[in-house]
Order: sequence, then structure tokens, then C-alpha cells
Amino acid sequence: MKSKQRGVAIVLALSVVALAALAASALMISQSTWSRQVALTGDHVQAQSLVGAGVDWARAVLSDDRRLGNIDTLNEPWALNLPPLPIEDGELAGHITDQQGLFNLNNVVIGGKVNVAQLEHFRKLLAILDLPDALADALADWVDADNIPQPGGGAEDGYYLSLQPPYRAADRPLTDPGELALVRGFDDSVRARLAPFVTALPQVTAVNVNTAPAEVLAAVVDGLDLDSARAIVAQRKRTTYRSVSDFTGQLPGGATAAAGTLSVGSDYFMANVQVTIGGARSRGVALLKRGPQGWPAIVWRKVS
Repeated sequence: MKSKQRGVAIVLALSVVALAALAASALMISQSTWSRQVALTGDHVQAQSLVGAGVDWARAVLSDDRRLGNIDTLNEPWALNLPPLPIEDGELAGHITDQQGLFNLNNVVIGGKVNVAQLEHFRKLLAILDLPDALADALADWVDADNIPQPGGGAEDGYYLSLQPPYRAADRPLTDPGELALVRGFDDSVRARLAPFVTALPQVTAVNVNTAPAEVLAAVVDGLDLDSARAIVAQRKRTTYRSVSDFTGQLPGGATAAAGTLSVGSDYFMANVQVTIGGARSRGVALLKRGPQGWPAIVWRKVS
């Protein structure tokens, strides 16, 4: 009997030792995982802080460029991608894009009312990109101040309140083209098709003819077809337009641009920055507005 009791005691003792070993092992694994998480979190925080340094790099580059003149082209230093710069346990990279080389979606409404000429330019851009014309009316209704739907496929509160979940039309300018996700008809494929050609800026802006893609030039210059616009872009690699009249003087017969529609310089730029440290990666994007002097102001900034 005593022998049997000793056997049970030994088994219990071994079980306790085994459980203790498992608990210790689990604790070590948990502590190791926690340590890795802490390290990764620390790397991510550091990466996010360095994104700000990348944005400041963009501001400095644009400030230096403004001191050299008011003409902006794709041959200038700001237009070059920043090659990956080595930092401790990682790298920083970035690039700047001219937002006034794109079609400003907010141009379709001025002072709360539809700008017919700019809305027609957007319709032309949609046609060039093989997108539905009704998207122009939906955009105008989203941005304009009234609650009266455009006749060609617009949408105001009555439409948006019928959705699940319901919401209202913004009736204000877009802050970011990403807001188009809320606008009738602007699904993922439409937004992806538009993305290389549109922007959303806080004031009415002219299109920089030195940086705009052919699709945008063809949209905003009346009577200019896409093939002719592509020829202009190809020629632009060898020619800098130093004034709007230089540009319009090269247009084919019948092509015209309304006053204030075009420019040869830009004030709005987007800084895109990516930082990698260890296993962490952070991305940042900032809309910058450049003035006559000093560093450009940050209109908005997003970091992830």
C-alpha cells in the first residue's frame, strides 16, 4: 500500500514539475513575443517621427526651388524621387508631385455654384478616360451648396439618405480625392482610373502646362484632342514653357484656353514619404502650399 502511495506521489510530483516547466516555457514565449512587440512598436513610433523629417525635406526643396523662379517643370530637382537614404537599421525615401499638373475637382464649383466651363472640362476628362458622363453631375451636387440634383445623373440628400447607412451630401469642397468614395458612382475602379489625373485643392487653381499629363491638357484646352496633347507632352521634354502665351502659341489651329485656366508654375505639391526601420514601416503624405517666400505651409498631413 505504501509502495502504491509512493508511486502516486512520484507521478504527482512529475506532473507538477511538467506543469511548472510548461508554465515557464509559456512565460518565456510570452515575454519574447512581448519584447518583439515592444521593439516593433518602438520602431514604428520612430519611423513615424522620421516621416515628419521627410516632409520637411520636401518643404526645403520646394522653398529653394521658389527662390530660383516661378516656373515649375518636371526637369527640376523637386520632381526627382529621393533615393533611399540609409538611416540606422533602415532607410528613408520620398518624392514630390505637382498637384497643379492635375485637374482640381473643386474647380467645378465656385462660391457654392456650379462653374459650367470647369464642369465641361471634367466631362471631357471623363470621356477621355472612358468613364460615365453622369459622374460629373454627381460630383457637382456633392460639392455645390444647394440641394437640387443636376439633371444628368446628380445626387443630393434624397439619394444619400436612402442608403444604408444614410448620410448627406457634403455641400462643400473636397479635402482629399479619397472622399469620392462617398459620391454616387465613384466606385473603386472609377477612383483608380481617375487617380493619376485629379486632385482636390482648397482654392480654384490653374493647370500647370509644364507638368500636366496629356489627358488633363486635352480636357482643359478647348479644341485640343488627346493625340495633339500627347505630342505637346513629348515636345515638352525639350521645351520649357516660360509663359502661358508661349504654350498657347504652340497649340494647333482651333485650340484655345480661357483666361486663368492655365499656368506655368505651381503653388500646391504633395510630399510622399516612406520610412523603414527594422520590421516597421511608416508612410506619410502631406499637401503643401508654397507662398512667395519661406517654407511651404502644410495644408494637411496623414501618417500611417
